[in-house]
Amino acid sequence: PVEGLNYTQYIAPGLIMMAVITNSYSNVVSSFYSAKFQRHIEEMLVSPLPNAIIVLGFVGGGLARGLAVGIAVTAISLFFADLHWQHPPLTFAVIVLTSALFAFAGLINGIYAKSFDDISVVPTFVLTPLIYLGGIFYSIKMLPTFWQQVSLFNPILYMINAFRYGILGVSDIDIRLAFAIILLFIAALFGYSLWLLQRGVGIRS
Repeated sequence: PVEGLNYTQYIAPGLIMMAVITNSYSNVVSSFYSAKFQRHIEEMLVSPLPNAIIVLGFVGGGLARGLAVGIAVTAISLFFADLHWQHPPLTFAVIVLTSALFAFAGLINGIYAKSFDDISVVPTFVLTPLIYLGGIFYSIKMLPTFWQQVSLFNPILYMINAFRYGILGVSDIDIRLAFAIILLFIAALFGYSLWLLQRGVGIRS
């Protein structure tokens, strides 16, 4: 048991969130790089469409895929775990915001990518380790004090715990802090991705 819950029940929210994160990210990075590779991103840039709408359009696609996969994984998990849904509005807010956050991150990766290999480097060597060390399979309270403090620097820890709190009512961190971190990252990534698009980074030669 972890936090008074059976293990399958405890890890289910983390697995759902993992699916949402990876699919939101991969959808946008592959879509944007394909647009660059096929050179139809230039048609968007010369159109009267504001850059903010282009950014939100790609992010909207990632958000849609992330939520669709999240719903599918949630439906399957109900066969294996008893999910109580303690705070449904909070649960929905966390999963939407997290999906949007990683869609923005995928867009930035897509902007910088110069080859198909570049779109897999960050998911493989950065995103995957952070997800697996983000408290999906364990509570950080089970770790020695030093590693508990190290874990607090992993932003994905806050997202997974906020989502787990919304479903099961248990969390290793303050939910208000989790929301603050998620919103801060969204604002920063949106501003940065918009700036990159306006400057033509990775697009204009």
